[in-house]
Amino acid sequence: MSTVTGWTAAPTLSGRHVSLEPLQAAHVPGLQRAVEGTGLDQLWFTQVPSVAGVADYVEAALQAQGEGTMLPMVIRDASGEIVGTTRYYGLDASVPKLSIGYTWYAPRVQRSGVNTEAKLLLLRHAFETLGCLAVVFETSWFNHASRTAIARLGAKQDGVLRNHTRHPDGTPRDTVVFSIIDTEWAAVKRHLQFRLDTHA
Repeated sequence: MSTVTGWTAAPTLSGRHVSLEPLQAAHVPGLQRAVEGTGLDQLWFTQVPSVAGVADYVEAALQAQGEGTMLPMVIRDASGEIVGTTRYYGLDASVPKLSIGYTWYAPRVQRSGVNTEAKLLLLRHAFETLGCLAVVFETSWFNHASRTAIARLGAKQDGVLRNHTRHPDGTPRDTVVFSIIDTEWAAVKRHLQFRLDTHA
């Protein structure tokens, strides 16, 4: 189910394995526990914060939400424990379209039903509630795990934007762009539900 809040506030989305809720400053300790000892922040081509950097990471996300450019969410597993975070960004209600990204999970739930259901909930809200014509995913050329995971969702690669932006360490980033469009959503939804059922 979803709580409809439009394009100005992050939705609350719930499934069997995960729930997503609007990011708040109160989530900082939970996100610190999720990232602590994982080494995720050592991956130079990602934007996963260190334990010490989580508070600033959350503050920046909330500031972006206040500016209307992002809708950040925290992800909880079935037990209610915070296991990661994700965002809608690139919001364009005039098309309408948006991007899904800034996603990271505690390693213990990676390659599990958690990500599959989270993406199913996010995509369903984007296509069926917000009426999106397209949902975009972007990742670094060097983030091979992310590229594989995005393709596994059923998204198609649109292309590579050379020197599109910069990695957190300042090096130029080639951005690989994927998308799912509205006419593909029914098949993607069926595919994700099938994958979720096999995880169960």
